[in-house]
Amino acid sequence: MAEGAADQAREDDRQAHARLPYPYLLFLGDATEPAFAKTAFGLRDWIPERCVGEWACAEATVSTGLPRLGPAAARARGARGLVIGVANVGGVIGERWVPLLVEALETGLDIVSGLHARLVDVPPLAAAAARCGRRLIDVRIPPPRIPIATGAKRPGKRLLTVGTDCALGKKYSALAITRAFAARGRAVDFRATGQTGILIAGGGMPMDAVVADFEAGAAEVLSPAAAPDHWDVIEGQGSLSHPAYAGVALGLLHGSQPDVFVVCHLPGRERVLGYPDYPLPSVAETIDLNLRLGRRTNPAIRCGGICLNTSQLEAQAAQELLARESGRLGLPVADPMRPGTEFERLIDSCLA
Repeated sequence: MAEGAADQAREDDRQAHARLPYPYLLFLGDATEPAFAKTAFGLRDWIPERCVGEWACAEATVSTGLPRLGPAAARARGARGLVIGVANVGGVIGERWVPLLVEALETGLDIVSGLHARLVDVPPLAAAAARCGRRLIDVRIPPPRIPIATGAKRPGKRLLTVGTDCALGKKYSALAITRAFAARGRAVDFRATGQTGILIAGGGMPMDAVVADFEAGAAEVLSPAAAPDHWDVIEGQGSLSHPAYAGVALGLLHGSQPDVFVVCHLPGRERVLGYPDYPLPSVAETIDLNLRLGRRTNPAIRCGGICLNTSQLEAQAAQELLARESGRLGLPVADPMRPGTEFERLIDSCLA
């Protein structure tokens, strides 16, 4: 890739996210399905010091467990911005949300969104922001001048989290692996590819908002040439088997050229989230598909192991499942949110 274009794209991204207005009030909209509130849960779990509370429409049934605060109370506790903490199908701004978002602006909060729909394109929000002197910040806008991918091999080591589906732990796994690499003294960076990861990291590349021809180039920009012993741990997006989102997963796989990938899966989920007519692929199928397609840009790609989301299981049942799946698949299997021997084996395998 042209180094000047890549450097400029990274600088555009850095400047765009340099002044995110935290602490945050997390807005849950009218969510009734926890999986669609993954932005709010991600911020609560990974940057709790930047979250003062939650707010939602009356019909919402999802909660992060944070204090329920209106904009005025949140502002009194130090909040500077309201983050839309839901990611619904299509990434749209619900009509029921608009009066509440206007209230937040009038209270003195900026609004941050990672949805596909742009805040500035909602007339009542644009008018209220102009009237109140507040900012409307969309983090799902790619930087300009993303170059076309070259496919050229670049130095540095890369790990990509991939999945059998959306919303099952790719971001959490990448963050936990990054933390574990750092704890072992490795030079490592977490590379965010979705709205929640970008809000956590303070920057990144919103891969699912990049024009298709530039997907792999965006992944090259996100994870540039580095020292031979430096690791980039890259947050995965979608799934190669997803009926709607396979394209972004493939562009990310080809452009990031991972040396290692980790498969993420939610035990018990049998159908693609939001697409009940489509059965979920197995972990073994997912490993095979990522190996076959990943070898196109990195012939040495390998699977380092599997991360299972066992949040719905008691500790003993989770441990038995991890051991059983590891024996069946012949790879380390761990839940990154349950530290222990299994997770350490996974890290050993990834660094081997």
